[in-house]
Amino acid sequence: MAAPAAPTEISAALEEQRRAPEAVLDHIEPGADLIVGLANAEPVTIVDALEERASELDDVRLHQMFPLRERPHMHGELAGLRHVSWFLSPVLREPFHKGTCALVPNNFSEVPHLMRSATKRSLVLASASPPDRHGYFSLGCHAEYVAALIGEAPFFLEANERMPRTFGENQVHVSEVVGWCQADYPLGELPDHPSDQRDRRIAELVAERIPDGATLQAGIGSIPNEVLGLLRDHTDLGVHTELLADGFVDLVEGGAITGTRKQTHRNKIVTTSAFGHERLYEFVADNPGVEFWPVSYTNDPRNIGREDKMRAINATLEVDFLGQCASESLGSEYWSSSGGQPDFARGVLFAEDGASFIVLHSTTSDESTSRIVSHLHPGAAVTSHKNVVDHVVTEYGVAELRGRPIGERTCKLIDIAHPSFRDELERAGRELGYI
Repeated sequence: MAAPAAPTEISAALEEQRRAPEAVLDHIEPGADLIVGLANAEPVTIVDALEERASELDDVRLHQMFPLRERPHMHGELAGLRHVSWFLSPVLREPFHKGTCALVPNNFSEVPHLMRSATKRSLVLASASPPDRHGYFSLGCHAEYVAALIGEAPFFLEANERMPRTFGENQVHVSEVVGWCQADYPLGELPDHPSDQRDRRIAELVAERIPDGATLQAGIGSIPNEVLGLLRDHTDLGVHTELLADGFVDLVEGGAITGTRKQTHRNKIVTTSAFGHERLYEFVADNPGVEFWPVSYTNDPRNIGREDKMRAINATLEVDFLGQCASESLGSEYWSSSGGQPDFARGVLFAEDGASFIVLHSTTSDESTSRIVSHLHPGAAVTSHKNVVDHVVTEYGVAELRGRPIGERTCKLIDIAHPSFRDELERAGRELGYI
């Protein structure tokens, strides 16, 4: 049966606000701060129009996390448009190292607040699903900081025919929109991360510590994916996560994820992003069992801590004897940003029977360098503080750090280091007076 026709006033409002992408320039003043959606929430046709007419812009800043597409303005090639990153993606690493884009340190949960206080919030630009008969656009696979600004800043939207309509607090009514345009292009997909034997061993160690009825958060990467793949025989799992990835779909369809034991949003998956492959995008489309909430809600440690048996799984690059985790830089060479790792590490501390797992290989891929170290490399950014790190897992075992003295932490971390480096690490621990 065909859907009822949209009310006349809604149809008129939508038609009145429909524009070509370049009409966005009518709403941009000199010195404007443009808030742009991350990953597939970036409105490609609108940003294309900004770059094509950048000569008409004066000191306009484009604020964005994790863009998928490399663009000239990121490299400083367009005088009127500057990029301000809130999380480096692969396309931003070179521009950042060349000094042609800025980077704002943050915890993901705080980004909406920081954007409110540190930017003018001149205009929000995002991709969305086509509007429904009630005049609502859905932000689709996203909520993050964009959803947090609904009602607080004007929106110019791109309605992409391929963006799935989803549920939660990510709905934008036409009354909040100064303009919208139409588009039709496929969503970007997360590159595959092939796993190896080390990944599988680490995943086994984590999975055996996840009980039935646990609520899950898992980050990006081969190890979190492997962990999810080992949970198919579990029962009554729940999901409260920053990122909904492909592996969760199998657990829902296989009956392992039901959400019936969650303390909040029972029977619902709660997330702020979905990023993976087409099967995931089809799964979230028109699915009332999945809710997209602003990151200021999903990543608030107080909300995370309301879930019993909360389990958080995140990756790092390097861990020192104190338990400090450098997850965003290789020494002073910035790689990404903090994201939600510290949010969930803190949140789990409030949870009844909660546990968080920081996972990493014991060495670099060529086994030339240990990732368990006495000191973090000079210039390394500490992502997860020593006071909140719980379990550290390599292919050689699990080091339980929380509540343990420094000497015991040091010994536990040496025990899960690669055997080739244990003697060297033990000498370093003695020289530091830790053991």
